[in-house]
Amino acid sequence: MPAPEGIENQEPPTAGAWGEWNPTEDSVRAVRGKHRVAKQRGGLARSSTVLGVGVIAAVGASGIATAQDRPQVAISMPSLPDLVPGDTAVGITGDTVRQAEAGSGQAAGTAAQAGIIPQQSDRRADPGEVLRHRILQQADSQQAAAAAQARAEAEQVARETAAQEAKDKLEAARKAAEEATAAAEAKAAAEAKAAEEAAAAKAEQERLAKLAGSYSLPTSAYTLTSHYGVAGSMWSSGYHTGLDFAAPTGTPAKAVAAGKIISAGWSGAYGYRIVLELEDGTEVWYCHLSSMSVTSGTVAPGETIGRVGATGNVTGPHLHLEVRKGGSTVDPLAWLTSKGLNV
Repeated sequence: MPAPEGIENQEPPTAGAWGEWNPTEDSVRAVRGKHRVAKQRGGLARSSTVLGVGVIAAVGASGIATAQDRPQVAISMPSLPDLVPGDTAVGITGDTVRQAEAGSGQAAGTAAQAGIIPQQSDRRADPGEVLRHRILQQADSQQAAAAAQARAEAEQVARETAAQEAKDKLEAARKAAEEATAAAEAKAAAEAKAAEEAAAAKAEQERLAKLAGSYSLPTSAYTLTSHYGVAGSMWSSGYHTGLDFAAPTGTPAKAVAAGKIISAGWSGAYGYRIVLELEDGTEVWYCHLSSMSVTSGTVAPGETIGRVGATGNVTGPHLHLEVRKGGSTVDPLAWLTSKGLNV
């Protein structure tokens, strides 16, 4: 087809002149012949389609030229450990960008080879999902660590509690053993003491029984009236020096033990008196007698040596019994009791 009139002599723009060529209504002459283009709505209506295509081509060429002039910059993406193994990010250069802008299928392959796009579509991972997954994993790990620490602490507490309980049981057992030993020793000591006391009591009983066979009460059918040591003006010493056995006149007076008569006769305030000297030197005085049966010689225990009376300084018939050791008086009741006699 012949070129439209007015532009057949114009040379086509070069790649570097695209940015300077700007067709206007004045620069485009009217087309002669039957190929005339009618005006549309405005002054710039003719060849609007050509104008739009030219603008788009100019912008695209300008972007490509700019990308060619810029230095190549390496772009790297952080390694995401949660991506599928083998999907490793690498640097992106300007060539890769130009291929992507050109819409080439080779750019997609290059991006896949570079690691921007996983080689298998079903292995793509969203960064937000990866981050969420990592946070959940970290939370799970922290919870597991906390649970493990809690279990370890609980086990430690259980071990310490068990050790303390074992120690307490051992201490309780030791104390129980000590208490049992102390109780056994105390029981043994008490039993030994009881045995000793029993033995001593038995020995005393045997001794008293032996003494009872050797000693006798001084009279019978009596009543104790005045005891040893009682104070009063009726006694010359100011107190009673013997033990009074009140009994009817004529009641027998007996020798309390084997001995010899060393004195018998009247003795003033004592009336008729008999003095019996025992083997150990103890003197027994029988006073206020109504009569004397034995005035000298040796006598046996329980032998009658006189009769109860009321001679001397008396208020009624009774036997005044005195016990003297080394010239001093002692309590006749205590002395008779020590000889195993039940006065």
